[in-house]
Amino acid sequence: MGRRLAPLTLDNLADLPDGCRSCVFWELDPVSGRAAVDGGKGELEKEGWISAVLLQWGSCGRIVYVDDVPAGFVLYAPPAYVPRSQSFPTSPVSPDAVQLMISRVVPGYQRQGLGRVLVQAVAKDLLHRGVRAIEAFGAVGRPTPSCVLPADHLLAVGFKTVRPHHRYPRLRLEARTTLTWRSDVEGALERLLGGARKEPALRPF
Repeated sequence: MGRRLAPLTLDNLADLPDGCRSCVFWELDPVSGRAAVDGGKGELEKEGWISAVLLQWGSCGRIVYVDDVPAGFVLYAPPAYVPRSQSFPTSPVSPDAVQLMISRVVPGYQRQGLGRVLVQAVAKDLLHRGVRAIEAFGAVGRPTPSCVLPADHLLAVGFKTVRPHHRYPRLRLEARTTLTWRSDVEGALERLLGGARKEPALRPF
């Protein structure tokens, strides 16, 4: 089974799962997001957002492929590019951190460690870019919003709660801690990715 990671660009945006290509939950504020969806412009807005972030900040996502089939993706960006984050009761994201927006593995490929690879790939990328930390809003209880990561998952992969909340705590992972992950996961990654380009890994999502 061949597995590889690729940066998210406009060229492979169509490889996002159905529904995710037009989802602008994080990319727009609630009012603008609803208007975009109702007007059938979600996909266009998503493309515009990714284009702007790529030009102004750089890589903001990864897609994982299994035998050249897109099996999951992750999105991340500085809080200034994530308007929806301001709507959360535990906002704002710290100015020295990048927000982990969403990480998703499509059905049929879950529980294979792909979620681990996606999330730690973000940590590795940001560490190389001199970013101090990753922050994310977690969801507690049921139902869990589809575009918000479960808090339990974030805690399991090393995030710590920096602002508690009964529904949407904000969690943080210091980028420097990823330095200690490499020796622990290198062998597992070699097996997981079959000799492909190594990306760090975390718990399955």
